[in-house]
This record gives sequence, C-alpha cells and structure tokens, in this order.
Amino acid sequence: MELRRKLEILADAAKYDASCASSGSEKRDSREGGLGSTEGMGICHAYAPDGRCISLLKVLLTNACIYDCAYCINRATSNVPRARFTVRELVDLTLDFYRRNYIEGLFLSSGIIRSPDYTMERLVDVARILREEHGFRGYIHLKTIPDASPELLAEAGRHADRLSINIELPQEGALKALAPEKDLSEIRRAMGRMRLRIEEAKEARKTERRAPAPRFAPAGQSTQMIVGADASDDRAVLGTTANLYGSYGLKRVYFSAYSPIPDASRLLPPVAPPLVREHRLYQADWLLRFYGFTLEEIMAGGEGGMLDLGIDPKLAWALRHRGEFPVDVNRAPRDRLLRVPGLGAKTVDRLLTARRHRSIRSEDLARLRLPLAKLLPFLVTEDHRPRVTDQLDLRALVAPRTGFARAARPVQLALL
Repeated sequence: MELRRKLEILADAAKYDASCASSGSEKRDSREGGLGSTEGMGICHAYAPDGRCISLLKVLLTNACIYDCAYCINRATSNVPRARFTVRELVDLTLDFYRRNYIEGLFLSSGIIRSPDYTMERLVDVARILREEHGFRGYIHLKTIPDASPELLAEAGRHADRLSINIELPQEGALKALAPEKDLSEIRRAMGRMRLRIEEAKEARKTERRAPAPRFAPAGQSTQMIVGADASDDRAVLGTTANLYGSYGLKRVYFSAYSPIPDASRLLPPVAPPLVREHRLYQADWLLRFYGFTLEEIMAGGEGGMLDLGIDPKLAWALRHRGEFPVDVNRAPRDRLLRVPGLGAKTVDRLLTARRHRSIRSEDLARLRLPLAKLLPFLVTEDHRPRVTDQLDLRALVAPRTGFARAARPVQLALL
C-alpha cells in the first residue's frame, strides 16, 4: 500500500481520539543540539490534513485490532479499510513533516495487534528512534496500553512528554458490556503506576545536583471518556472525572461525544448525543479544576443528573443561587469573584491587581471586552448596582440568544 493511502486511513482513524493536547511539557530548544523544539506552554504552527491549525501529527500505527469494542470504528469485526505503518515509515514521516514545517510534535496511538506488549513495543520504538537516533526534541504524546508490561510503560515515559490511557466509559458495567476485553481495574492500576513514576521523576528533579534526574512523562498523563455511548448521565461522567483527578493526578480528562458507526451493536444508541453536551462537560471540568466548584454545586444547576444544555454550568449555578449575588468587584475575595458568570480566572486576577490602584467602574469592564449583559446583573461596581430580578426574568436577560452556530466546513489541505 502506498504511504499516502496509509496516511489517509490512519490519520482519519485517529480523529476519534480527543486526548492530544500538547501543553505542559518541559522546555527544549534545538539550538542546544538535536532536531525540533517544544515550549512549556505548548506547540503551535502546524496543520492537519483537513486544514485545521494544530501542533501534532495525530496518527495511528495501525487501525487493525484484535479487540472488538462495540463503540469503536476500528474493532475487530468492523468492515473498514485497514493499514499499518512500519516503525521506520512513521519515524521518517514525522521527521519529513517537521522539516516541512507542518508539525512540531507527534501524537501516536494504535489498535492492538498480536498482543498488548507487541503493540506497545512498536510504539516505544518510534519514540526511541526519534529521540536517540535523530535527536528529535519536539513534543511526543504516546497512547499507552494498560495490559502492556510495566517495563514497556516505563520506557515509554522516558521518551514521551505525555502518556495517556483511555478509561473509555464512565462506569465499569458499561465497559464490561461494550468492551469485554478491557478491564477497568487494570486501567486504573496502570494509571496508578504512571502517577508514581511521574511523581518520583518530579521529586528527583527538585533534588538533582550534578547528575540529571531520570525523565518520565514531564507533561503528565491524561485520559478520555466516550460520552453518550451508554446510559451514564452527566453526574456519573463528572463523578468519574473528579475521582480520576484526585486519585491519579491526571492533567486532563477529555470527553468525546459518541459517533454512530456502521453495523453498530444493538447495545449502542442509534443517534449521537447533542454535541453541546460535550461542550458543557468541558466547561464543568474547568469549574472543577480551576474555579473551586464541587460536583454537587455544578450539578445543582441542572436537573435529573444532566447539565443544562441551554446555558453554561457556572451561569446555571448562579441562577439557582441568586442569594449569593451581587458580588462587589472592588471588595470581594478571589474565590467569590471566580463564581461570577462572565469572569474567567485570568480576568479576576487582572481585576484584583487593578483595584489596588483605583475603584473599578463599568467602563473598565467594557475596556476588558467582558460580556456586560451577562456580567452586570451579578456584579457591583463603583457606578453600578443591579436591581433584584426573579430567576426567570434574569435567565431571559443573560442566556444566549442565538445558540451555537454551525461550524463552517473546513477546506482540505494536502500534506504530501
């Protein structure tokens, strides 16, 4: 099979994996030797085959798989075209794309071929050859296989910036029904082992003197959950998310809305969930990680275990807790300002700095290009105090009026 055709198949097959962000790694500069660079805040200036501006070559080693997960387009019984890169082909492709300024990093996953160890060994070989034979200093994210040997996972962490293991579904019962070859307890054990190695490497870097500390996945680990393939509601999804952050120190939990596939199992829903549900889960995830919200507070804004699809979860919470507002922007502590709809964490920090020098007025908020229609009903400024309104009236004033616009169809760009 021609290399171009392999790339078409395996790049398309990788689009279902959302967990490929590149932020959070250590800084490396090719001016010190080697090929490629990565900045601690992420990589940019690259383009995917469909024209989207991204940073990573996102591809599978192969879409052949011995597992038969019902929700997966690449399952063993799926009637899709199959392809497989050799290790050398994938190394050469990554280097060629980098030299042509298409990418600055690699996200590599794979179906399971022969055995977990055999597949994991091929993935590690790609990263090892890039690092050791070619001095590649760009970003590498490897999707790991929980059933692979701990020695292979340890070697993966020495070469990759980030590792990830997909937890797949929010609840163990659904995973057993839809992916019987996968074991949630083994997935969690692998996550636990990775967390220990990551923490050991961080601690070693703090105490290193002359000898360099051992390197292990400096950008941490992440995972992904499919949303809408089973009956799990948003409370179950976010409950599992909060547990993963607390138990395994994950950098990110990614959500992927279930997409119906050809010849699907009867256990799967016939239609995809609304895409806005995935968006609301990401917003709720942000509140959990950066805004001090608990799971119960986030879910209080919805009903029946589901988030409100019409408005973002912070606004939904605020409407249900009108007694907490208005908040005085010139006097309130940071944790209270973070709960005001329309204020992000960076904006709150800027306001805290600005109010040391002068009282903040509505015009100051306007200069920051904040959504005043959404913000001012919940906020007191030097020249503004909102009137008390009932919840229904307030929702009509602050809720989005147009909904989500459909994204324009991307323009195809050729990589080869």
